[in-house]
Amino acid sequence: MSAPAGRLGLYDSGVGGLTVLRALRAAGIDQDIVYFADRAHVPYGDKSDADILGFLRDNLALLASLQVDAVVTACNSSCAVAQKLGWPETPFEVLDLIATAGAAFAGTHYRRIAVIATAATVRSGAYARSIHAAAPDAEVVERAAPALVPLVESGAAASLAARDAVSEVVATLPRGVDALVYGCTHYPLLDRWFAEVLARDVTRIDPAREQAAATQRLVARLGIPPGGGTTAYFTNGDPGAFEAAVRRIGDPQARVTALVAP
Repeated sequence: MSAPAGRLGLYDSGVGGLTVLRALRAAGIDQDIVYFADRAHVPYGDKSDADILGFLRDNLALLASLQVDAVVTACNSSCAVAQKLGWPETPFEVLDLIATAGAAFAGTHYRRIAVIATAATVRSGAYARSIHAAAPDAEVVERAAPALVPLVESGAAASLAARDAVSEVVATLPRGVDALVYGCTHYPLLDRWFAEVLARDVTRIDPAREQAAATQRLVARLGIPPGGGTTAYFTNGDPGAFEAAVRRIGDPQARVTALVAP
């Protein structure tokens, strides 16, 4: 077995995974990161389970070819489908974002928890199962918000259309919710609108923070050495558009490498 390279893989259908990347760096994770955006197939949430599982297999195979030591998932839809249909075999460990998010509710005081996610994630019931495994007495409601990912991907997260789309989905939540989980990594990029329309006593929860803590534990357990703290970006979509999005959202020096869509 070769020595660890000090390199982590991270994938998403688009820019949503940047919220996980941001959390990893904020937590002091200094391994090199390979970020793959499957923009040829964004959004995942309106695709079939079989299609999403196929995208997941391709993403993991790509990251394996780039010799990562482990993969940190940044796509809830793919985790939801993998929990249902089975994770593809890989030569490295894969950190399931939904499992990490659910485990974080152990010992918390939240009892009416709302999860806003893609249609694929909601129909899987993965968040409810994961949260109930840690907090059996909690009431969990899940709502699909298919309009949100396209707004974020198009660069319209700050628009009034995004505010209206957030308001529309929040209006479907039952009274008395005490926590709202961003069940899609794109949604923290709309946090300003959720903060505006939610009641002030509702805690907004971004699973990326728990994923960062879980990544710290994984790195320590596997003995993955530090890298150079660099991030290499790849996409099978328009590299110029993705590069502009990455620079706008958080990495002004980003360079994106184009890949051929499978």
